[in-house]
Amino acid sequence: MASNPVKYTLEGRIATIHIDDGKRNALAPEVLRGLYAALDRAQSDGAVIIITGRDAVFSAGFDLNVMKRGGVKAIRMLRSGYALTARVLAYPHPVIAACNGHSFAMGVFLMLSADYVIGSRGDFRISANEVAIGLTMPRVAAAMLEHRLDPAAFQRAVTLSEEFNPESALDAGFFDELVEPGDLAARAAALANKLQALDARAHTASKRRIRASLIRKIRLSLPLDLFDAVMMGLRGARPR
Repeated sequence: MASNPVKYTLEGRIATIHIDDGKRNALAPEVLRGLYAALDRAQSDGAVIIITGRDAVFSAGFDLNVMKRGGVKAIRMLRSGYALTARVLAYPHPVIAACNGHSFAMGVFLMLSADYVIGSRGDFRISANEVAIGLTMPRVAAAMLEHRLDPAAFQRAVTLSEEFNPESALDAGFFDELVEPGDLAARAAALANKLQALDARAHTASKRRIRASLIRKIRLSLPLDLFDAVMMGLRGARPR
């Protein structure tokens, strides 16, 4: 893994959080710590945020090597990742996700926590693939998908682990718009610059008002999802 898998840059009042672990941008414990630190720094700077990945990968989701080993480290990683969705949803300034490539599982849920998601055209896949790898969809994950997707796409994403290409991901609600790969960074920067003009107090209050029930649902679901994960590890069986 890269020595600094989460890079933070600030230009004016626009912060870019760049995930780059040198591989598939798995959300390992050290990456999650870096994301929390970057969010804290951006909030202190009063910045609009752009979150993006490396090369053709936004994020492959949780680190499966940590998951397979199980134990306290795996549970802490899950708790940190699931809670990250609520942290981003409640961030007091606009958050843009610039999805530059593949995104799976927790990578999708992080992406959907943003206020606006820009996708990139290309041979990329977007999938909440928990069922495909033998996991019952976590409650937190289902809540994030339901928050953004149209009803039919939500059903397919959760129960069938459908893989969406960029165009079908736009239709489903994963993305708010789609651009050419070479235009992604510039489009995200232009939008961030525009969103700086919003009244910060009104933006924060409105965001809190319409997301209060979702954030509460995430916080109530988190211990239940962690309990499922513990029981699955202890029994070697899937929760039913």
